[in-house]
Amino acid sequence: MSKVVQIRQVGGPEQMALVDVQVGEPGPGQIRIRHKAIGLNYIDVYQRTGLYNLPLPLQLGMEGAGIVEAVGEGVTHLKVGDRAAYASNPPGSYSEARVMPATCVCRLPDAIDFDTGAAMMLKGLTAQYLLKKTLPVEGLQKGDFILFHAIAGGVGLIAAQWAKVLGLQLIGTAGSDEKCALAKSLGAAHVINYRSEDFAARVKEITGGQGVKVVYDSVGKDTWDKSLDCLRPFGLMASFGNASGPVPPFAPGMLGTRGSLYMTRQTLFSHITTRESTQAMADDLFAVVASGQVKIRIDQRFRLDQVQDAHRALESRQTTGCTILLP
Repeated sequence: MSKVVQIRQVGGPEQMALVDVQVGEPGPGQIRIRHKAIGLNYIDVYQRTGLYNLPLPLQLGMEGAGIVEAVGEGVTHLKVGDRAAYASNPPGSYSEARVMPATCVCRLPDAIDFDTGAAMMLKGLTAQYLLKKTLPVEGLQKGDFILFHAIAGGVGLIAAQWAKVLGLQLIGTAGSDEKCALAKSLGAAHVINYRSEDFAARVKEITGGQGVKVVYDSVGKDTWDKSLDCLRPFGLMASFGNASGPVPPFAPGMLGTRGSLYMTRQTLFSHITTRESTQAMADDLFAVVASGQVKIRIDQRFRLDQVQDAHRALESRQTTGCTILLP
């Protein structure tokens, strides 16, 4: 048996309940993992509220780290007793133990502890595909300006450090001076408090009127229009979340009048559909974290039975860095 967080209908944090379920044995291509730590992500909120429509009842959670307890037929890259971490579909990491597909589960290097492993997989792999794969048509070179919203969040703080390693001039936005200072201390070249400054005007000022090559935006509705104004001609608008709500429909012609812009809506799970691609991205992440060039900040920890409080803190933008649940 395992305690898991489950919802029977979509809605607020109060819909989440801790229940007991039978875990069972892994089938072909699956493993059973006992969690030591569990990652909290905004996609969990989208699933809980019904923005991302999934069958009910639903066990939440996309990210975790722990010990492999059993291995199903055909799984060759993991064995019983391995330390492991993952970001993976289907949801279900808000649990003491689970059976799940092995494809996206990676052996966790000894140099990285379980809390860090659980906190960094979804957010770190997201930062990896954004900075390494989601690129403007002209590419990114050292010294180029990029704009990254919600810079003090889990993905943002990883991206700020990684962008510095890559030699990029990252401009980050956040909702308080404290969050801006945190991002600046971790490698953001410039920071903007969007509550007290017009971020589009500041971006133009910072870039000498040219604008940025790419905007990475997980906020959505509230930042969309001004973000387009921050782009230079042929720039890329890279949407990867909707924290403030989904972007309203728009006419493609507006991209032409703003300088023949490009637009993409990215998800991590398009990038980790195979064992090979998942491992390659994870190896890149493990290397930059193990080297100390990117540090994973865990600023909030909650017990699994405090999951409602964790979601309330995340939605009210009270969190910085990464948040984990402890079973």
